[in-house]
Amino acid sequence: MGPRGLVAELLLLLALGAAKSGPSAPLRRYTPDWPSLDSRPLPAWFDEAKFGVFVHWGVFSVPAWGSEWFWWHWKGTKLPQYQSFMKENYPPGFSYGDFGPQFTARFFHPDSWADLFKAAGAKYVVLTTKHHEGFTNWPSPVSWNWNSQDVGPHRDLVGELEAAVRKRNIRYGLYHSLLEWFHPLYLLDKKNGFKTQHFVHAKTMPELYDLVNRYKPDLIWSDGEWESPDTYWNSTGFLSWLYNDSPVKDTVVVNDRWGQNCSCHHGGYYNCQDKFKPETLPDHKWEMCTSIDKLSWGYRRNMVITDVADESTIISELVQTVSLGGNYLLNIGPTKDGLIVPIFQERLLAVGKWLSVSGEAIYASKPWRVQFEKNTTTVWYTSKGSAVYAIFLSWPKHGILSLKSPKSSSTTQVTMLGVQNNLKWSKDPDESLLVYLPQLPPSALPVQFAWTLKLTGVK
Repeated sequence: MGPRGLVAELLLLLALGAAKSGPSAPLRRYTPDWPSLDSRPLPAWFDEAKFGVFVHWGVFSVPAWGSEWFWWHWKGTKLPQYQSFMKENYPPGFSYGDFGPQFTARFFHPDSWADLFKAAGAKYVVLTTKHHEGFTNWPSPVSWNWNSQDVGPHRDLVGELEAAVRKRNIRYGLYHSLLEWFHPLYLLDKKNGFKTQHFVHAKTMPELYDLVNRYKPDLIWSDGEWESPDTYWNSTGFLSWLYNDSPVKDTVVVNDRWGQNCSCHHGGYYNCQDKFKPETLPDHKWEMCTSIDKLSWGYRRNMVITDVADESTIISELVQTVSLGGNYLLNIGPTKDGLIVPIFQERLLAVGKWLSVSGEAIYASKPWRVQFEKNTTTVWYTSKGSAVYAIFLSWPKHGILSLKSPKSSSTTQVTMLGVQNNLKWSKDPDESLLVYLPQLPPSALPVQFAWTLKLTGVK
């Protein structure tokens, strides 16, 4: 073998070595079927984030009455109370399209929103780019005269919020409804038993590809899938492109609403259903989405204070969700002008204040071997490295907290997040860990409810 042959052989061996060792190895390709797509590992950022803010905003924010399903309740199921509302408040012949110009977003200041979300401790924000009404909050080229650039605000709302959120190192997610209640092409496909895909080719898919290429989202929160299977929506084709060739292929996270057969079975993480709350630790990453207004996702002018979830309920749900391995996505509905009403601001800031003390037990935590125990107070556990966190929701009698699950050792130390000194502890006859809580007046405690103990040297 001559020198050229030796060089060629050496180059071949080097190439083979590089292929085995990593960086230049060909990346795995995902095929457009669920076994392949479901095998994709979930990008780590999502599990570490734990808490996000959901924003439902659109033309439904103009009537701002009943719920964001206003158009459907008025013209779809024709509920009498919606018929009466329109009759009493709007002239005859007023159409849903007439609400469009009134969706002004006049006081929408994306930086103010993003500051609020950061102060709330949110690690990701999910904005409705398009709800089931079909109005797009960006200049979609396939939603002529029914988008925020042509009608109403005359602004790219999705793009403006993206810039503000990313400036603050918050991940940006886009909610997108696959269906549109009254789109003629969707109604035609529905009439054809979803054997045709006129709507998918003309509207759904062009919009999804446009959103990804234009805004490079960290998350796609799909919805509106329930009337037809994923094969109608071409979901697996889109997701294989998303995971293989899109500009966000390595970082993007998706949920499970990609067809009536997918929820809780296929996709990225599982939503399962709105306000999903499992009783035990699921074996798949999941998210609980819920709303501060218990009766609606969009803003309602007729909301009353008893419809609003209180601070302790929200924080308890966050704790429970994270303890069971989930993420907590908390929704607010801004007004048609782009204002976030004070009660929603107050609730978000309360979560942020609690997380500023207790976030160590939440962000990037993992479920512990025991998730919760009930004795005199409910205790939820999380863990991080060798530390175990016990979050108790109410203060125990006599200031002594009994923990059955952690096994103490000679190196066990107990502290309360937000309080400097170590706490005293002992073992009772049945081996429970008795923790003597700090004797402080309520005003001096670091938080008002859901206090967190950090345990080290326990099993």
